[in-house]
Amino acid sequence: MKRTILYLMLAALALLAGCTQDEELSAKPVIYLYPESDAKPVDYLYPEAEMEVTVSLDYDGELTCVYPAMENGAWSVTASPDGTLTDASGQTYNYLYWEGVSATAYDFSQGFCVPGADTAAFLEDALSQLGLNRREANEFIVYWLPRMEANPYNLIAFQFDTYTDHARLTITPEPDATLRVFMAWRPLSTPVELPAQELPAFERTGFTVVEWGGAEIS
Repeated sequence: MKRTILYLMLAALALLAGCTQDEELSAKPVIYLYPESDAKPVDYLYPEAEMEVTVSLDYDGELTCVYPAMENGAWSVTASPDGTLTDASGQTYNYLYWEGVSATAYDFSQGFCVPGADTAAFLEDALSQLGLNRREANEFIVYWLPRMEANPYNLIAFQFDTYTDHARLTITPEPDATLRVFMAWRPLSTPVELPAQELPAFERTGFTVVEWGGAEIS
């Protein structure tokens, strides 16, 4: 994947210095780190009845892959209540996929330091709290776990406005409920201390859109 320009604020330098073999760190109020890429954001569409849906993405970065292909900067599909998406040619998909690189700074002032061996159990619990269903959480974990479980520790912070303000979705017709779960994380050799992040609950109602993705900070 393409590497983005790495820019670290002063507090982030303190974080990196604290991730050596011999030191631990208490996280400071504002810590921003830049990723190599925003990996595999995928979007599920769940209408109450079959409908035509258009999804466009305004991304503060460079898209490196989308599937299925966009036309005129947008996806146009027929969405079914079970989440199946069908394009104009009759091809079906489980979700809309995109990936890109950007200069977005992700916030690590709160989050979780998780032993690599405990990552699967942590994600099972956290994703359930955030509102992913079993299928969505399974696909999230299958994608990320192989990169995380062998690390001594993983520093994990779920991003909200920090992510969505830089990857703006426009969906027509407008959904009744939208959930966007984005995990920024980096591997650690030693544990760090930081305030635990509160994970908001999500209620599915009417036409629901669910997205998950993440970014590894090297």
